[in-house]
Amino acid sequence: MSAKALASELTEYQKHPVDGFDVSLVDDSNLYDWRIGIFGPPKTPYAGGYFKARVNFPKDYPYSPPSIRFETELWHPNIFKTGELCISILHPPGDDPMSGERPEERWNPTQNVRTILLSVISLLNEPNTSSPANIDASVMFMKNLTEYRRIVSAQVRASQEIARQEGVAIPTSVEEYTQRSRQQMERTKQDEEDAVDFENNYYDDDDDDDDGFDDGFDDYVVEDDDSALMDTDADEEENNNKTAQTQTQMAKPILLDSSDAPLKQTRSAALDLASKLSSVTHVDSRGDA
Repeated sequence: MSAKALASELTEYQKHPVDGFDVSLVDDSNLYDWRIGIFGPPKTPYAGGYFKARVNFPKDYPYSPPSIRFETELWHPNIFKTGELCISILHPPGDDPMSGERPEERWNPTQNVRTILLSVISLLNEPNTSSPANIDASVMFMKNLTEYRRIVSAQVRASQEIARQEGVAIPTSVEEYTQRSRQQMERTKQDEEDAVDFENNYYDDDDDDDDGFDDGFDDYVVEDDDSALMDTDADEEENNNKTAQTQTQMAKPILLDSSDAPLKQTRSAALDLASKLSSVTHVDSRGDA
């Protein structure tokens, strides 16, 4: 069930992508491991950045939440220094009074990839400092925002170099930021239209065969060729003549001249043996004389 749900979500995302994200499978044969590229939202310290992360889904998805780990270094109150994202929507369902989270803020099976990505963007815009994963980043965000932005700016520049090496174009304005998703939707729509056109053209080909397919044999006509038939008869007659000639040669007696003395002796011995055998008394089937 989880694989079917993920395949459906991936298809739906490709039709209706979320602004600011590139989403793909790490391996086309594994629906449980996704790679996401996050473009820093405009008018935030992360604007102009390109941050890569991995999303791992459990086998019982959507009953349990996925996990997200950033592969690009990112200074943020809700991202552990190891890269794991800490956000309420990714916490297992249930009531945990010690967390300070309401049950409705935690994961439930009605959530999906789209709601997760929207929550990530919201978190980049407004960090949650009340329950931080990176305490140092949280304290700096509240008490020294200038230094906080300086660190983030350095990470943004480093991510831009990674994007340049990978050939990724980073949006630099709100228009470009939203344009990527519109282009993706247009490409998906065009792919669907092309698939429909191909199917219609494939089955609409005119064909005189009963099977409904144009197999290319309708225009192929075999014409009678009298000369070919005559050549076949001539070949057969020649083969018959050769066979008769061979049989005639085999029927001729073997004549022995003076140079064939050994053969003459062998023939004479064979005749003597045959004469002796003819004089031997026959025995019955029991071996009695």
